[in-house]
Amino acid sequence: MKLRMIASAAAALALAASVSGCGGSTQATGAKVSADCKPASEFGTIKKGNLTVAVYEAPPYVTFKGNELGGVDGDILMGFAEKECLSITTVSAAAAAVIPTVQGGRADIATGGWWRSKARADILDLTEPIYTDQMVLISKDGLNKVTDLKGKKVGTVNGNVWVDDAKNYLGGDLQLYKAPVDLFQDLKTGRLDVGIDGFGEAHQNSNGLKVEVLEPDSTIKASLEPPQTCLPVTKGNTALVAALNKYVDGLREDGSLEKIVTKNGFPASSITTGEARLIG
Repeated sequence: MKLRMIASAAAALALAASVSGCGGSTQATGAKVSADCKPASEFGTIKKGNLTVAVYEAPPYVTFKGNELGGVDGDILMGFAEKECLSITTVSAAAAAVIPTVQGGRADIATGGWWRSKARADILDLTEPIYTDQMVLISKDGLNKVTDLKGKKVGTVNGNVWVDDAKNYLGGDLQLYKAPVDLFQDLKTGRLDVGIDGFGEAHQNSNGLKVEVLEPDSTIKASLEPPQTCLPVTKGNTALVAALNKYVDGLREDGSLEKIVTKNGFPASSITTGEARLIG
């Protein structure tokens, strides 16, 4: 999904410690690299000749099936790995554990449409903006204002950048979920009136419910500007960040990035990110 932000470095470290001993499953993926392949860049990874990617199933941001990554982030990384002569290993984790998995050194890169945030930049290195996402409300009635949430049963996935603001505004009316699938299940069955999520994932999973971009409101700061997504990388691996930035720039220039995002359900305009910024 995207929008995940560990509230503090201390919390992230604690979660990283918890997943380091019993983390998610690991799987090799991607095509076998030929012996005469010459990488486009030089950078280090956890395992030589291999890119370790922390993933959770979050279409259209990232998917993983068999030996293939998919979604926007997955399509980008599959092409990047091929160009850099790398095989890929995926580390499957719960949404809230993906960032700590990279911070703790168990993966090189986090996938899932993660937003560029100040808190995240403190614990990881972030690529330049890749595409924008928008905060949306999912409901039967097409709600689109912060004031529409009062008196409703509202849910979102824990770790989203807007959680603290939504908690302050809604108090006990806000239900937090561990994973998007649980949020959308409760929306579908009517146990929730409104869900808060990002544009891509909401359109992928709305199941006939109305998805509306939340009108900008300073009560929830994440609504003020479309958040910019990135690929978070282990802190200090600036060479990998530079290589990723260069690769994405090439995709943007030759039109491939637009094809990737539109294939996965985002508007073509989402690749126009504007000047890089951090939220939160």
